[in-house]
Amino acid sequence: MRDSFLVILIISILIASLGVLTIYSSTHQKEGEFWKTIYQRQILWVILGLVLFLGFSHLSYRRLWDWTYFLYGVSIFLLCLVIALGVARLGAQRWLKIVWFQIQPSEFAKLIMVVFLARYFSRKSVDDISLLSTKFGIFRGLILPFLFVAIPAVLIVEQPHLGSAVLLFLIFISFLYLTGVKLRYIVILFLIAVLVLPVVWGALHGYQKERLLVFMNPNIDPLGAGYTIIHSKIAIGSGGLFGKGWLSGTQSQLRFLPEAHTDFIFAAFAEEWGFLGSCILLVLYSLLIRQAIVIAQRTRDHFGKLLAFGIGLMLTLQIFVNMAMNLGMVPVVGLPLPLMSYGGSSMLITFISLGILVSIDRRRSVF
Repeated sequence: MRDSFLVILIISILIASLGVLTIYSSTHQKEGEFWKTIYQRQILWVILGLVLFLGFSHLSYRRLWDWTYFLYGVSIFLLCLVIALGVARLGAQRWLKIVWFQIQPSEFAKLIMVVFLARYFSRKSVDDISLLSTKFGIFRGLILPFLFVAIPAVLIVEQPHLGSAVLLFLIFISFLYLTGVKLRYIVILFLIAVLVLPVVWGALHGYQKERLLVFMNPNIDPLGAGYTIIHSKIAIGSGGLFGKGWLSGTQSQLRFLPEAHTDFIFAAFAEEWGFLGSCILLVLYSLLIRQAIVIAQRTRDHFGKLLAFGIGLMLTLQIFVNMAMNLGMVPVVGLPLPLMSYGGSSMLITFISLGILVSIDRRRSVF
């Protein structure tokens, strides 16, 4: 346990520190009190995240089993509250203002759905805790959990935040595979998804359709929807092997790269630290994900095993989608880079997730 605790703690601090340096570099030349103190806010979120990490690492993860449905209900309530009373920014209503800071309930919903699915697919039997998903019929194995995932996903789409909603469904599909749900049910789900694509396309907002079209060809609107992704790729490519150096990235310093402190922080980092710096960052992330996999593999409790796999999967998907988005390999969907992108909700949830991993490792032999 001590090894996993120290490894996760050290790696997370290193990645978060790189994030703070990149946020400072991409915002220090901007005018306004907010931009001058934004890196200080991020440091505050990191410190608070570390406190939560320590707290959840000492809290028995088995308590999450008892709190699952309560947490799910709270998540739905907060997502509904966002639609009614949420703060709107950049055309999206995703935040709730609480005292002096804002939270993003969709970030909390991701972790809560991982907890929910881990419990759902590891039902308690009379004598022990075992996976019963292989015995589920199509209703319990596919339809019912799909409905539980669809409710928060639809509320998140209404904000609108398509990226987080898609992430929930990717996590759901991965859980179906991990828990041994019959393969034909997964095939049925994919067929249904293909059939409803025309309906989904019709329901998308105009800017979301533009992002998908620009993904196919950014040059169709180089000064509009394609502007960000074009300059993101320019920033990454111009970093070369060793990068331009800290505080020397032209795309972010000269404000060609929008959202360089949030969604496109990887492009800003790659421009300043180059290919080698990006490889080091990838190694740090891979070591973090490896800890989740190792903890899952050596945990005998099926709930803990699925929870560890689910947390590792959630982080992996966000890291992959964000970096691929920066490279123009997937459409721009607005997912933050864990531990690096500016934002309190993402930072706190990531540290809570890592604390839960340590808790699982600490108590893996109890059950």
